Amino acid sequence: MHRRWLFLAAAAVLVVVSLTLVLLPDHKDDGRHAEATPVAGTRAKSPSATGSTGATRSPSPSPRPTRASAKPSTTRTSPKTSPSAATSSKKPSAPATSQKVSGAAPLAGRIRPGVTYRGTATFYDADGGGACLYDPSGDVMTGAMNSTDYESSKACGAYVLVRGADGASITVRITNECPGECAPGQIDLSAEAFAKLAAPSRGQIPITWKLASPSSVGTLSIRYKTGSSRYWCGIQVIGHRNPVARLEVRTGGGWRQLARTDYNYFISEDGGGCGGAIRVTDIFGERLTVDGIAVRPNVVQPTQVQFAQH
Repeated sequence: MHRRWLFLAAAAVLVVVSLTLVLLPDHKDDGRHAEATPVAGTRAKSPSATGSTGATRSPSPSPRPTRASAKPSTTRTSPKTSPSAATSSKKPSAPATSQKVSGAAPLAGRIRPGVTYRGTATFYDADGGGACLYDPSGDVMTGAMNSTDYESSKACGAYVLVRGADGASITVRITNECPGECAPGQIDLSAEAFAKLAAPSRGQIPITWKLASPSSVGTLSIRYKTGSSRYWCGIQVIGHRNPVARLEVRTGGGWRQLARTDYNYFISEDGGGCGGAIRVTDIFGERLTVDGIAVRPNVVQPTQVQFAQH
């Protein structure tokens, strides 16, 4: 009995130890799980926070680039707008007005249609010739434009309506450049034109003037410069109603714009287009195409075309 009791006691102890050993790993696992939960929770919050931030920021950058791309687009459309987005959004009206003026004469230089300029008038003995290299003529209602407004021959051939302080007026054609002593706005008229405005004894008078587009003009003419050939040529337009903005010649590659000199010829340095079709554009953007003009140096060759009146 005593041995049986000892055996039973030993068995009971063994059961208790076994239970303890079984329960201890479970407790440790629970401990590890308890420690892992916050870590797992933190990791869960971290992607969640990142995802939440991404959800917040993802829509946010999406509109911002859209607005940013719209603002530069507006700025590019209006070249003179302020860099500030708020300012540029408020200033389309000014560029729009400016664009309307440009639209009326998109290729104009300093002298623009519809603008009145102030200056003085003097006079000299003119014969219709001068820096623009037009031939002297019997039409002496001409003028020499000051160097600033002459603008490297862009004013050549332009008609301007000149008005004196007492209201008398005369339309003259610009055929010459008045050198440095003439101030911006000043026109050195032919003696005959000046006499239409005031007594020559006055010598100098205040004037206003603006671009004109007269009705009583014939068709324009083309002239090749002396020395022109198929290897080099200079081309001049004569008798145009409105100021000429550009001249192009047709070559194998299409239309080619020629550079303009301050003596009022358009030059093809390598002869490209010399003797071919010529396209002339005025400051209003009207294009006239002339064909059949041979390279005949220093010969005025008439055409059948003229720019529209404005």
